[in-house]
Amino acid sequence: MITGGARGIGKQIALTFGKEGVDIVIGDIIDGTSVVQEVKHLTSEALAVVINVAVKEEVERLINRAVDYFGRIDILVNNAGITRRASVLEMTEPDWSTVLDVNLKGVFLCTQAAAKHMVQRRYGKIVNIASIARLNAVSVPANYCVSKAGVIQLTKVCAREFGAYGINVNAIAPGVVVTDMTYSRPPEEAERFIEERRSLAVLVEQALLKT
Repeated sequence: MITGGARGIGKQIALTFGKEGVDIVIGDIIDGTSVVQEVKHLTSEALAVVINVAVKEEVERLINRAVDYFGRIDILVNNAGITRRASVLEMTEPDWSTVLDVNLKGVFLCTQAAAKHMVQRRYGKIVNIASIARLNAVSVPANYCVSKAGVIQLTKVCAREFGAYGINVNAIAPGVVVTDMTYSRPPEEAERFIEERRSLAVLVEQALLKT
């Protein structure tokens, strides 16, 4: 099961799993039918459910559909994420709340709902997509940074709590990936942001070569 799997990073995760013969459930606020067709073309089975991960009832509907369709959930990838750009002084309360609801509350709700089924089977894998923004606040709004820092901490708590049931919980913190969300910035700002990260990657690579 992949949240936010209809585009961007989530779509590529879905296709990668599909190439390995894994059956896929996509939960996204937009229609993931086109991705389902791509996954099926790879000979895996797939299902798309339109949901908002920040709404408990919709998350439970997603989990129930997945269990009814495939019989179980082995892997959950909490990938759904958004951003609302503004400085701290200019950020509205709705912009703050909306990002925290999707990026952090959504991870909590999906993890809680899926883990209930995994605990019964004493098996499961949960992967949370965090971000380098959990530590690096440069060019990234406060709501996004805080939400991703929360994802890391939630991952640690869940790993400790669920380990006794044979459930692994881990987080991945990607750098900049060119997606629709990246280009929700003004074009010139998006290009500058990506170029900054490319330069940083070069410096890191050079440092590693010297060690």
